[in-house]
Amino acid sequence: MDLADDAAVYRLNRETAVVSTVDFFAPLVDDPYTYGAIAAANAMSDVFAMGGEVVFALNIAAFPEGLPPSVMTEILRGAAEKVAEAGGLVAGGHTIWDEEPKFGLAVTGIAKPSKLFRKAALKPGDRLYLTKPLGTGALLSALKKGVLTDGRFLQDAVASMTTLNRHAAHLSHEAGVRAATDVTGFGLLGHLWEMADQSGVAVEVTVSALPPLPGIIEAFEADIHTAGESRNRAWLAAHVTSAPGVDATHEALAYDPQTSGGLLIGASARRARKLEQAFARDGLPLWHVGRVAAGDPHLFLH
Repeated sequence: MDLADDAAVYRLNRETAVVSTVDFFAPLVDDPYTYGAIAAANAMSDVFAMGGEVVFALNIAAFPEGLPPSVMTEILRGAAEKVAEAGGLVAGGHTIWDEEPKFGLAVTGIAKPSKLFRKAALKPGDRLYLTKPLGTGALLSALKKGVLTDGRFLQDAVASMTTLNRHAAHLSHEAGVRAATDVTGFGLLGHLWEMADQSGVAVEVTVSALPPLPGIIEAFEADIHTAGESRNRAWLAAHVTSAPGVDATHEALAYDPQTSGGLLIGASARRARKLEQAFARDGLPLWHVGRVAAGDPHLFLH
């Protein structure tokens, strides 16, 4: 419990470890099938962030008594099909009545103990990479409030949130990566701070290199921010230093809480080349967003 990794890991033997995690939340989108798919992708992400594979999942559901059965069915179907896409299956679950819908999964996976990804594995000289664009928190808020009205922004956000981190994890294994996490509620900087703190290193983030989802810059310019961003800023206040002239909108992007965000990967220069080549070969996006340096744990934005 002293190390805040992405999932619990129990080693069965030298070749196999069980990876276990759980996550659930209230609806982020109106379409029930999409809600189920996002919740499933988000819950399974912690297994991939540890370098594991999903075996099975259990539904965790809280539904209002008056919710139409067809809506419940679509939520469960969206999740089950996303779990199947990950190579696993839904093997049951538990449902209660509640006034506000909530849904997620308890996920069980397996991994090879010697090839686990860990937050505490960053080393000075490592390059930092991100596999998905940022901005789901403020973007969904802006869409809900009607500040953004272009439906394509929602489509892009949904496409990102429902994209599994599974293949990104496969390519990271191929490159020999050992340092990784996924970016979710604590935002890029929150999860990066966990890595820096546990690894005992300083980290430099190139704020202008952070990839924004379409529409998020417009949302920030319209002064749309979330309570999650505020909490992340307060938590990290003593651990982050911004250089003069850092763009405020891209800085906000670094604190924005994500749902089903991408992998944040640390790789040595040699492994970084392999990582870039593997992602380019398979047509997956990959952004170089910073570097690791020697020094006391701290995040420097420039």
